[in-house]
Amino acid sequence: MPSEGFLLNRPGVELTLEERKLLESAVSEFRTFEPRKTVIEAGKQIEISTILVDGLLSRFIDDRRGLRQLVAVHVPGEFVDLHAYPMKHLDHSVGTLTAATIAVVPHHALKAILDPRPDLARKMWFSTLIDASMHRAWLFRVGRLDAMGRVAHFVCEMNARQAAAGLSDGRNLSFALTQSDLAEICGLTTVHINRVIRQLREADLCIFRPSRVEILDLEGLARRGDFDPAYLYLQGP
Repeated sequence: MPSEGFLLNRPGVELTLEERKLLESAVSEFRTFEPRKTVIEAGKQIEISTILVDGLLSRFIDDRRGLRQLVAVHVPGEFVDLHAYPMKHLDHSVGTLTAATIAVVPHHALKAILDPRPDLARKMWFSTLIDASMHRAWLFRVGRLDAMGRVAHFVCEMNARQAAAGLSDGRNLSFALTQSDLAEICGLTTVHINRVIRQLREADLCIFRPSRVEILDLEGLARRGDFDPAYLYLQGP
């Protein structure tokens, strides 16, 4: 079972010790999944939300041919599908990218702790608004940036999110995604991704190593990816 304190403060949502204990006490169970497994299927009625404890999860949409598009990636400590609490189903699926452990929070338990605590409810609402802000940034990345810019932007985002959660020193970040994952995230082919990774290394911006990325020039990488972390609300609302 995960140790206490698995629920990390995500950027812009600083929880008090009492609030952290309340949310963690609402967890009914922990579930562990192997890589590439579907955790929640789109369109299915659900009465739980999940917190990612360990590993990486994605939100994804499959087209009619079964081809997958990743639309979000989650790091440990984040509520993955908090918006399922009011909506009761998702328009996308949630699946593991790596081996992962999730904490299950029943919606009736969320209601019990949020209804009498408007400030905590506001923080949870703010958390879902950050998700929406990141979705807009992903649209910008795929719609306006070239291949190298898309990958640079995504690496900068993952670095900022992990650093804010205390999971990265800001220069070496955990990156267990495959080139196929990165291609789906950035709307590119795996052949193109391989070329971009080489270009980023040759430009002395970052080096992709097994399960991690070493950032050589953070400022240069941000410029190449037109990355502005304002949409992450790292300083809060």
